[in-house]
Amino acid sequence: MKLSNFNFTLPAELLAEYPAENRDESRLMVVHKKTGQIEHKLFKDIIDYFEEGDVMVLNNTKVFPARLYGNKEKTGARIEVFLLRELNAEQRLWDVLVDPARKIRIGNKLYFGEDDSLVAEVIDNTTSRGRTLRFLYDGSYEEFREKLLELGETPIPKYITRPVEELDSERYQTIYAKEEGAVAAPTAGLHFSKHLMKRLEIKGIDFAELTLHVGLGTFNPVEVEDLSKHKMDSEEVHIPQLACDIINNAKVKKNRVCAIGTTSMRAMESSVSSNRTLNAFDGWTNKFIFPPYDFSLADCMVTNFHTPKSTLLMMISAFLGHDLMKKAYEEAIKEGYKFYSYGDAMLII
Repeated sequence: MKLSNFNFTLPAELLAEYPAENRDESRLMVVHKKTGQIEHKLFKDIIDYFEEGDVMVLNNTKVFPARLYGNKEKTGARIEVFLLRELNAEQRLWDVLVDPARKIRIGNKLYFGEDDSLVAEVIDNTTSRGRTLRFLYDGSYEEFREKLLELGETPIPKYITRPVEELDSERYQTIYAKEEGAVAAPTAGLHFSKHLMKRLEIKGIDFAELTLHVGLGTFNPVEVEDLSKHKMDSEEVHIPQLACDIINNAKVKKNRVCAIGTTSMRAMESSVSSNRTLNAFDGWTNKFIFPPYDFSLADCMVTNFHTPKSTLLMMISAFLGHDLMKKAYEEAIKEGYKFYSYGDAMLII
C-alpha cells in the first residue's frame, strides 16, 4: 500500500463547518464488511445493530482550550500559540506551535490577556513540534491552569473557516469527556447524546472507558509514498483494568466489541497480549495502523469520514478492506455526507 492509494477528490462543500443540530441525528452510513452492503441511516439508529452484552469502547479524553492569542514584546505582533503538551508542570514548560512561526526566536517574550497577566518566554526553537515556551506566572499551579482555561479558545480544526462560537465549547467535546488532555476531539464520540446513551444502557450494551489524549500528530499529513516510513507522534494512553475486564469478558462470551473512533482502536491495539486479550496500560503510543493489519479485539467500529491521505483513512482501509473503503467513500461523496470533525458517521460492522 502506497500513499497514492489513499488520495481522492473531496468537494470543499462536504467539509462540515458546523455539527448537526442534534448530536444523534447526524447521518450514519452502515457498511457490512462481509457482504459489502451499505445502508443510510441516522446515528440514533445505531442501537438497532447491537445486542445485550455487546461493548462500546469509549475514549473519555477531554479537549482543553489549547489555542491562545498573544502579542510579541516590542512589536506587539499578534501570535497564535497552540498548546500541544505539558513538558514540566513545576517549571510551566510546554511544547507549542506558533503562527506565524518565522517571527519567533529564542528569548522572545509573548504577552497574553488584556492586562498581560500571563507572559511566556521562548526557550527552545528547534523541537520537531515547534517551540518550547516557559510560562512566567506568579500564582500556584492551579491558578496557572485556571488562567490557561480562561484565556484559551476551543481548538476547532483549522479547516473550519468561521470564528469559534459559543456552541463549540460544548459540541467539540463528547458528553462523556472526563480526563483533560486532548488538543483535538475524538470525533466519532461526538454523535452520542445523553438520551441515546441511556437507550443503549437500557438495551444492555456495556461501555468500557479508556483514555487516549489526541494530539495534532493524528492529523499530520503523510508525506512519504512508502507508508512504513511514516512516523506517528506519540500520544498518551491510559487503559484501566476495569476496561480490560469488560472487553475481555465480552470476547470470551462472543459478544461484539465496538471501537468508538480510531483513537479507541489505536489505544486497544497498543496494549494487546499475545493471546489477544487487552492489558491495562499507562504510557505512550505511536502506533500507526495501515493495511495490511490484523486487528485483535474490535469486530466493529464507529468513525467519521476522513480526509484524503490521512492516517485515519489508512486505519479504516485496514479494518474495512481497501476496495470496500473506496466504494463507501465514493458513495458518501455521491450522497453528500459531511466529512471530518463535525461531519457524519460510519458504522463498520
